[in-house]
Amino acid sequence: MKKILLILSTIFILLTFVGAIYVLTSNGTANAGYAAIPMVIALACLAAYRTYKNKEK
Repeated sequence: MKKILLILSTIFILLTFVGAIYVLTSNGTANAGYAAIPMVIALACLAAYRTYKNKEK
């Protein structure tokens, strides 16, 4: 489970950067949600990863 959460957080971090680049290159016509939603999911996955990591100790 710990490894899956780390992989998911990495994927959503990459999607955040892709979404941010898309928003910036669209001259403001795209919604900022393209970058914000993956960021929120990535933060949730990272928090869950830390929780599982600390439970092992």
